[in-house]
Amino acid sequence: MNDTLLRVGTTYIPVQDVKQASQWYVEKLGATLNYQDDDKAILNFANQSFFLVHSSREQSSNFMDQHGNERFSMTFEVNGLETLERIHKQYKELGIEVGEIENRGHAGRNFVFTDISGNKFDVWSELSPQFKEKYNIK
Repeated sequence: MNDTLLRVGTTYIPVQDVKQASQWYVEKLGATLNYQDDDKAILNFANQSFFLVHSSREQSSNFMDQHGNERFSMTFEVNGLETLERIHKQYKELGIEVGEIENRGHAGRNFVFTDISGNKFDVWSELSPQFKEKYNIK
């Protein structure tokens, strides 16, 4: 069988206040707002479409690992350590909750940030080889 999944088109993120969360993503992460109503907002950033979905206060995209640590469900990639360090500094200056830059024992470095609704996201300093090849990035 040659058919396969080609890409992630949309990611759904639970938020407590659609309007407030949309504004946060636009102002802090540079997202483009395409649609918004009381139940959802549709944003574009990081080469993907994101739906912010009105959810209960207890709901987030985070999960607990086997050791009881709350984990993120998504990693964003940036092009190199210098870019990662600049974004980390920028996010701090914007008042975004960010963790320290970490060495996790694999290529590159990472840090975690948290959105206004408590959803955690990871940022990694390494672009995937397929993405670099497709977009001719050095």
